[in-house]
Amino acid sequence: MERELATLEKGARCCSWSYCGQRLAVGYNDGSVAVHDSGDSSSATSFTCSFKWLVSPPLSLLTATLLYPEPKAAEANKPLSISFAVEKFKVQPGGIMNIIWIPPEFGDAIACVCVDGTLSVWEEVAEDIQSMMWKQCKIFESRTSRVLEVQFGVSATSLKMVAAYSDGHLKVYELLNPLELDKWQLQAEIQNVIDSVSIFGKPTCISASIAWCPRRDESQKLSFALGFNSDLPQFNSSKEFSIIQIWEFDEAHQRWLPVAELASSVDRDDRVHAVAWAPNIGRPYEVIAVATCKGISIWHVGLNSEFDGKRPTEKITLLSGHDGEIFQLEWDMSGMTLASTGDDGMVRLWQSNLNGVWHEQASLDCNGEQ
Repeated sequence: MERELATLEKGARCCSWSYCGQRLAVGYNDGSVAVHDSGDSSSATSFTCSFKWLVSPPLSLLTATLLYPEPKAAEANKPLSISFAVEKFKVQPGGIMNIIWIPPEFGDAIACVCVDGTLSVWEEVAEDIQSMMWKQCKIFESRTSRVLEVQFGVSATSLKMVAAYSDGHLKVYELLNPLELDKWQLQAEIQNVIDSVSIFGKPTCISASIAWCPRRDESQKLSFALGFNSDLPQFNSSKEFSIIQIWEFDEAHQRWLPVAELASSVDRDDRVHAVAWAPNIGRPYEVIAVATCKGISIWHVGLNSEFDGKRPTEKITLLSGHDGEIFQLEWDMSGMTLASTGDDGMVRLWQSNLNGVWHEQASLDCNGEQ
């Protein structure tokens, strides 16, 4: 039996579920963000919009108009419901490109990436006993490039944030105190991620995908997979090229190192749409899924580096079935089932059998057709 979970306004561009699955953040073309909370199971829709606000770029670009919160009248025998209109700004045209929830141990917070490349962090805070509001904690400004993608990883001592930029640079930020989301420190900046494979000039990246390795224990090294798509040709081709690398943190020297590449020379002209790193519950290797124009590639990556400092990699299979671009991949908690969705409006579930052969386990048509 189908059931409507939430009703989104027109202009919705992206959405993101919180880690617990009880909240849904939605980004819109007008630059606003709405947060939907799970409601009464007896209601017509399970999620209702509790807050909506406009994400602001740097203050030099906007004119502010403050709208004060107005409480709704409480209904009989029901808790008070308060609707907020927070700071709204007249900004340059552009919408929300991506929303990422910060891990729950660091509070209720999200990162927003705008179409113009602005990155901002927002936190839900208590204004008084009865009301909550979303407050902007930090804006990451860059005059020369745009933020394409952001993802968070948790270490034993801090929260990490990897940001990929349109100039091919990579920045790793660190947050030591979970109560101070405005105090991010730049841990590393990597400037030569794709320089070595471009023919001329500065490489310009048009999109990026990042996936952190889910941590099994504190002794495991921090690592993430990064996919970059550039509009500059590589040495042996006039087409766009892509690169998929695995980066690992070297504790001894306090630096990030590339330890593997998930692409052959013939795959460099295949644009990367999404990357997903599977949780590992006992396998002697890691599993990473990469969505490209050709389909979904399943890769096995060794747990440890070899004598040359690189991890062994093997492309296991290429999954096909979607008609059009695949724009999102997600693993289940066991790392055994992969979900994919794309332009065709289909959600497909993939699994491997006992012999290691991957196949489509189920599919869901989300086009609204009966």
